[in-house]
Amino acid sequence: MTTETAAALRLRLVEQLVAEGMLHDPEVRRAAETVPREVFLGPAIYKPSSPPGVTVWTPTRRDDTPADEWLRLTYQDQTWVTQIDGVLAEDATGPVTGGSPTSSSTLPGVVLWMIEQAGVARGKRVLIIGAGTGLSTAYACEVAGEENVTSIETDAAAAERARKALAEAGYAPTLITADGLRGYPDRAPYDIVIAFCSMRHVPYGLLHQIKAGGTLLVTISGWGVAHGLVRLTVEANGVAEGRFLPGYTSFMIARPHDRPPHGPFELLPGDERPSRIDPALLDDWTGRFVAQLAAPSAERLGTGVEQVLLDVATGSQVRTRVDGDGVGWTVVQRGPLNLWTAIEDSLMQWQGYGSPHLSDFGMTITPDNQKVWLDVPHGPSWTLPI
Repeated sequence: MTTETAAALRLRLVEQLVAEGMLHDPEVRRAAETVPREVFLGPAIYKPSSPPGVTVWTPTRRDDTPADEWLRLTYQDQTWVTQIDGVLAEDATGPVTGGSPTSSSTLPGVVLWMIEQAGVARGKRVLIIGAGTGLSTAYACEVAGEENVTSIETDAAAAERARKALAEAGYAPTLITADGLRGYPDRAPYDIVIAFCSMRHVPYGLLHQIKAGGTLLVTISGWGVAHGLVRLTVEANGVAEGRFLPGYTSFMIARPHDRPPHGPFELLPGDERPSRIDPALLDDWTGRFVAQLAAPSAERLGTGVEQVLLDVATGSQVRTRVDGDGVGWTVVQRGPLNLWTAIEDSLMQWQGYGSPHLSDFGMTITPDNQKVWLDVPHGPSWTLPI
């Protein structure tokens, strides 16, 4: 049996991405054919398995894996988690039950597509927020030139891992260990800022680090676990505006924007009534996003017809269930915020427009607020939490 080389596997992945319509730009394609992803996976990854009710993350070390098998998993268009709850895979002492991914090597197809969508090109000054393993930074170096690339990673261990991988692969961008939400003004202004993490809102200071006419590509997310990738053009007057992109892109939320911790909570009695909407609408990609816009401080804990929402700050709660006859749904609300009422109003408005995908939505940032709108900037809108 002939073992395929890394170069051959890279080329096969690139051909797959081209066939899927993910790659068009010749320079981005060249970067995909050049950058050795195996270097950026590092010495170990976590492989997930999902027994009922829980995810188990098993550390898989490169030294314990046949070389051809390691290369095959490297060049799958798949995200590989490299850190759980701050522990790198190579430092794990055994499988981790539950836990939250805190760093990963994102699907190459998504990373390359985002670089292309942001307009990265030779000579453009680029800021990467969320260096992770360093792979996205390496791609940007190949396309824009390493002297034009600045990359920020908030996690010190992940940043050091990325720094070593970039050096091993032959790249020397400016790599900073810091809070990416603050950007890096010492190297500003940038033509392009790409965030490989999600945010509840865009820190306004980032706009001041982007040239007029420049691009900010960022995933808007929140505690409802909904995501939308938006491409914003920054104007000279401190305003940014743009539309959400097609597809389904999600990233780990920036740590300062993550939901606050809470202990066990009890679902308590409340006001009970029929629900005006099918709770399973929150399982739809855009439906979930619209619900999150309507109740931005609510953490979503349920699925399907049995939704559970918890507002940590006020104690407001929601739970839904299917009626006994299986025809309708019941909602129980409790607390000072009528979370479900706000969600019903927004989702019914969205349905009135034909339940369009997120690509029919846009976003505007001004010094006063940040809003997501439907169809056109003066259409129905929701203010992001700032």
